[in-house]
Amino acid sequence: MKFRWTWCLPLIASLTLAACGTTDGGGARPTGPSGPAGDAQSLTAYHWQLKQAYTPAGTEDQSWFISSSSGKGLLQLDFVDQRVVVKNLCNVMSAGYSIEGQRINLTRTMSTLMACNDNQLMMLEQKVGRILPTAKQWAVQLGQGQEAPRLTLQFIDGTKWQLDGKPTAQTQHGSAPERIFLEVASQRTSCNHPLIKDFQCLKVREIRYGDNGVKTHTGPWENFYSEIEGYRHEPGVSNVLRINRFKRQNVPADASSYVYVLDMVVSSAIEKRN
Repeated sequence: MKFRWTWCLPLIASLTLAACGTTDGGGARPTGPSGPAGDAQSLTAYHWQLKQAYTPAGTEDQSWFISSSSGKGLLQLDFVDQRVVVKNLCNVMSAGYSIEGQRINLTRTMSTLMACNDNQLMMLEQKVGRILPTAKQWAVQLGQGQEAPRLTLQFIDGTKWQLDGKPTAQTQHGSAPERIFLEVASQRTSCNHPLIKDFQCLKVREIRYGDNGVKTHTGPWENFYSEIEGYRHEPGVSNVLRINRFKRQNVPADASSYVYVLDMVVSSAIEKRN
């Protein structure tokens, strides 16, 4: 098999953020949620998807949004274990962060090293990598009723992002997940699903690693009757996935007692064809 990318390596040097003034142009701003302000814990309770972006002059900036040929969605930020993780680019980026009031400070940024055939997406990734360490201010406004919460991030040059929040699996299920690793085979397989005719299961096996990162166990291949939230299977490509597994509070009839949520794609390999 030919591996397409590997573990995370340093990508961008950390920057020290100096205090500076805010440039606020006269551009129109959308009305935010009407709920109360959120605290630092609210950052970790949601997946944050970019909805609006503004230039330092305050005008709307569509350059942060592209139509990706790879099917990636909106740029997403997750705040997990004192790291901010950037998803829906070619690679997954992350950086340590700390909060001081409404100020946010980021450390060195890390990234996976997956090859990317989408030039536009790769250019966006490089742009995000340059601006992310310069984030300086944050604010969360919690929604009321059906309103989504909103995160506003401001960067040193005056650029602003506004991101809408979607509850994380831990927020939804009210418990901490169990971390597991699953290897997913390159092809789905026919299986007898109790509710879905002609269902195609993922074929998976569990992998365990020691504290030093060395593989210590590889389980047998099994049919996987559930789906993995956040994972889009590409036929012909096998993946090792880091999964957060949540215990369901109220299990529907004929449903799995667990919810599986993708945390990270550890490695990918293209199926070798004769």
